[in-house]
Amino acid sequence: MAEPGEGGAASSPYGSASRERFVLSRRYAAGTGGVRGLLITVLGDYLRPTRRPAPTSAFIDAFGRLAVAEPACRQALVRASADGWLISRRDGRYTWWRLSPAFEHFLDIGASRILGFTGAQPGWDRRWLLLLARLPEGDRAMRHLLHTRLGWLGFGRPAPGAWVSTHTGRVKEVEFLLREAGAYERAQLFLSEHLGGGDLPSLVRQSWDLDELERAYQEFIDEFTSPPSDDPIVRFTRLVHAWRRLPLIDPVLPAELLPDPWIGERAVRLFHDQHTRWEPAAIREWERISQEAS
Repeated sequence: MAEPGEGGAASSPYGSASRERFVLSRRYAAGTGGVRGLLITVLGDYLRPTRRPAPTSAFIDAFGRLAVAEPACRQALVRASADGWLISRRDGRYTWWRLSPAFEHFLDIGASRILGFTGAQPGWDRRWLLLLARLPEGDRAMRHLLHTRLGWLGFGRPAPGAWVSTHTGRVKEVEFLLREAGAYERAQLFLSEHLGGGDLPSLVRQSWDLDELERAYQEFIDEFTSPPSDDPIVRFTRLVHAWRRLPLIDPVLPAELLPDPWIGERAVRLFHDQHTRWEPAAIREWERISQEAS
């Protein structure tokens, strides 16, 4: 597939970073499971805000506290380097790791979305983005890519071949996704209004699984209102690791389309409270274990 911006394709909404080696994959954007997913959280929690390289020993120390064995940690670092996430530098007997420009850019985007997440869409003008796209039944890879990434963009699916979103400003992102999936010529994109027919709460329940989303928020609240770990890296990393998938699966609907009260807003307040309280100590501890190799 040609790089975005070549051959008449749309430019990436993520800028020039998409033309570097790192590719924003399903595993990066949604992967919170396994050592690889945990590494993304650690890189976003510590290397991204400090903008400084860290030695292998700091990762081994932090991952050990999170019950990850040293060989698995080392393997994750090597794979991340091969994928273009990290750049390594040898200094005597130590190896230091820094973020590649492309991956740092993507982590900045992710942090902006996570920290700016409010749980409900403000200032909705009652317009909808409507996408119609019929995909070949046999092209499972295209269908999976489109369904997954549209979900990340906040789209719901009220009927086969139809997706709706209240986020009308995401046209360019949708167009880029359609081109990336090879589905642009099979799709139609509309800006629309709801004029009548069935009630909107029924449409919302038909398009998005709010019950599952409510369960996910309740699990987060239950876990992070319990007494936290005494280890600053453990409690902070677990907080962000558990949280970062929720803004991806929440369509961030307007408050008028959500149950009242909406549990997502309660979870948002809890996350921001604990993030503010726990981040400084976690950063200090990360810098301490990083400096031990200096």
